[in-house]
Amino acid sequence: MDPVTLSLLVPLVTAVLCVLGWRSSGLQRFLGVAGMAVLLGVALWLIAATAGGEILVVRFGNWPAPFGIVLVGDLTAAIMVLVSAIIGLAVAVYSLADIDAGRTRYGYYAFLHFMMLGVCGAFLTGDMFNMFVWFEVMLISSFVLMSLGGERPQMEGAVKYVVLNLISSSFFLAACGILYGQTGTLNMADLAVRAREYMQPELLTLTAMLFLVAFGLKAAVFPLFFWLPASYHTPPVAVSAVFAGLLTKVGVYALVRVFTLIFTADLVLTHGLLLAIAGLTMVTGVLGAVVQFDFRRLLSFHIVSQIGYMVLGLALFTPLALAGTVFYLFHHIVVKANLFLASGVAHRYSGTFDLKKLGGFYAATPFFALLFFIPAMSLGGIPPLSGFFAKFAIVKAGLAGDTMFGGWAVVLAVVALAVGLLTLFSMTKIWAEAFWKRAPGGHAPHPDRVPWGDRVLLLGPIAALALLTLAIGFFPGFFFAFAERAAAQLLEPQGYINAVLAP
Repeated sequence: MDPVTLSLLVPLVTAVLCVLGWRSSGLQRFLGVAGMAVLLGVALWLIAATAGGEILVVRFGNWPAPFGIVLVGDLTAAIMVLVSAIIGLAVAVYSLADIDAGRTRYGYYAFLHFMMLGVCGAFLTGDMFNMFVWFEVMLISSFVLMSLGGERPQMEGAVKYVVLNLISSSFFLAACGILYGQTGTLNMADLAVRAREYMQPELLTLTAMLFLVAFGLKAAVFPLFFWLPASYHTPPVAVSAVFAGLLTKVGVYALVRVFTLIFTADLVLTHGLLLAIAGLTMVTGVLGAVVQFDFRRLLSFHIVSQIGYMVLGLALFTPLALAGTVFYLFHHIVVKANLFLASGVAHRYSGTFDLKKLGGFYAATPFFALLFFIPAMSLGGIPPLSGFFAKFAIVKAGLAGDTMFGGWAVVLAVVALAVGLLTLFSMTKIWAEAFWKRAPGGHAPHPDRVPWGDRVLLLGPIAALALLTLAIGFFPGFFFAFAERAAAQLLEPQGYINAVLAP
């Protein structure tokens, strides 16, 4: 069996086994971690199979495209599946100490794997309607994960989350209907050929705007981001971490896929709009983060801000910029999920997420302080950590002067630098409030209040992700080479089209 099919089959089988074993919390916990470990092995196989530029195509029922359902594994999709599996495994291990028995009995691990099924399906599908289906699988399972436990803040956050995502799905479905009505196909490779031939330029641009709204809502770009800071801080930390790491990045991936493959007829209009959205997303997100004093709400606003960098790379549409976007996606998924996991440890040690009530962590637990410091400084763009090289690639692409936007690209590069400074400021605010200052009365950190075994399960994934962040920073050439090859495939989509439509 091929790694593309297994990337979907492993989370599906694991989820079903977890449902069948619902009477045993221990069995579900074992299956939850084991399934993620197997998925990580499959993702590494997928990377190895696509690293040389090969594009793997799986045709269900041997029906040729565009008549049958196809899965497509190019290097960009493989990178996204790999980093998703890494975060999935880290969160599954962390969940052993974070998710209570009640949530486990009611299907936490099953829905976690169903969500991973939707995430991997969205990355690997070669068909727009099936992307819609995978988005819905992801939405339903993530809604259950967010509301599992039934606490009032969770339900409020879940309602906001699901309503806005259902609106996004409506735009997505409407856009798919227009495409199919005009071209007679929803296969993405076939659409890349037929959309320009069968659709009037104005209608093609209108459809692109519908997809921009649909995927922009899921990616939480300006001005469609307001649901994210209102919901991501409400569920258990393990759920927040996997949401923060993966879900908005599926929206970014979808934007990258359609605006490099299908909607490239009027780059000045579509990518010019993306350029403006990127700048506003960076600025509004980081300003929201600067004024926050709730640990997870501050990190949630930073998700919005960092999405702006990724969209900026797509908007600039040069080899370096697109490589920067792919590199940024990998870096940010690792770092952001890790910061949310660290916020959960701070809460377990002190009993609060309020930065004004936190303090003394550096004195009480210097090892945990170091584990937080690494991803925090990486998010702030401090060399030689991964965030520095991610931001450097995007900013360099904007300053290069070889984009279609000339001086505006330079302006956005300067904005990106300023946003990076504000990001660093807000990360140092967390450090100063939670780690450096003396602990206020009532919430002093007490690591010993958490059992030793739970501390290992909580800190182990954080340490592993911190080491990966260091590895990306110390060996950026190795990781950036993959990003450059992925960007080359995105900018020259004929190889993708030929692979999918080959008889």
